[in-house]
Amino acid sequence: MPATTASSPPPPAIQANQHIYDDYFEEEFTRTVDENILQLLDRVWFRSELVGFEDFPQRNNPDRPLIFASNHSGMAFPWDAIVALSHLFRYLPKHERMSDLPRPLSAPLLSQTALMNPYLVKDFWKKCGCVDATTLNFETMMYYQDHNLMLYPEGVPGIGKGFNRKYELQRLATSMVRLGLQHGTDIVPFYTINAEYLNPYAYSVDWINRLTKKIGIPFLPLTVLLLLVLIQPWAFYLALPAKLTFVMGTRIRPSDLTNKTVDELSREEYLALSEQIRQQMQTEMDAAVRAHGQKPYRWGELWQRMKENRRFFPFFLPFAWPAVFTEFERRYVKEGQRNFRMQLDRPGAWLRMLWRNPITLAYFIPLLGWIPLAIKGYKGNKLGQKP
Repeated sequence: MPATTASSPPPPAIQANQHIYDDYFEEEFTRTVDENILQLLDRVWFRSELVGFEDFPQRNNPDRPLIFASNHSGMAFPWDAIVALSHLFRYLPKHERMSDLPRPLSAPLLSQTALMNPYLVKDFWKKCGCVDATTLNFETMMYYQDHNLMLYPEGVPGIGKGFNRKYELQRLATSMVRLGLQHGTDIVPFYTINAEYLNPYAYSVDWINRLTKKIGIPFLPLTVLLLLVLIQPWAFYLALPAKLTFVMGTRIRPSDLTNKTVDELSREEYLALSEQIRQQMQTEMDAAVRAHGQKPYRWGELWQRMKENRRFFPFFLPFAWPAVFTEFERRYVKEGQRNFRMQLDRPGAWLRMLWRNPITLAYFIPLLGWIPLAIKGYKGNKLGQKP
């Protein structure tokens, strides 16, 4: 099968599925949550850094999006993806290339219950541009013109890997290679460094993960912090203050890896090509870890950032995040406010948020606090529903 072009219309199934471009995505939601919450969390807590993004990759095929691909960080809530996308959201407009921003394909389990959205903000992932990572959706997004794509080709096994397998790329999805070949577009790897330390020393047990998937939780990290989750539910979303560093890798052109067409390649050959890419990415990621991953927390820098932003206390600390996310949802979603700025530096702002959003108190109630959170988290859940 030759590479598709702009003159190649999408197949009927793809055309019928193109509603996914706009079903949930709200650029204004993304901008507003970034301005009100994520910029502060990134500036103080995560202190993210882009390495090698100055000459931002441009499409080799102007009619098809680039495929950005990164490693998953095991056993942690996906703050690394949130921070990467919010940083790029701020970075790209400065270079007047907002269309280069990648939209992510995300594990469907993240969207099936509100519980897997940050602090129960319903459809948070999809409003920020995520699309469920199904085969049909991936193929459909290859015809999307407004943004590039981003995916974590390790899939759920990459999320569920324990700390003993940190920075070890799991098997990559062959669909990434197949669609790159079919559409004549390049793969742009980048490496997420230090996110393994958002929830360190957490380990994975397959049979436990199979049980938790049935209730919409893709994995259960076995760690000392698990006890804290029981007695302080806000810790379910906890991330330790690792300095997140995103390192650009070497661009990959799938057509340079084989002389065969998409239809001529066998399943075994796709697996071999995927493994070849995995090995290249693993080598580059190992180098990135050596260069940027030796001091994952940078405690001195963290303390300095906290002092510089002390007027925003306590909102840069994880125990205050439930209140600020819930208040944001109240104002943006429930009240329909737009173009607002939450005054996080006002005295007593956190207490007022608790007062206006009583559900937030449940995050601090040992054991019993999980009851109202679970009710809200699973209300109208999509588990077992067909897409």
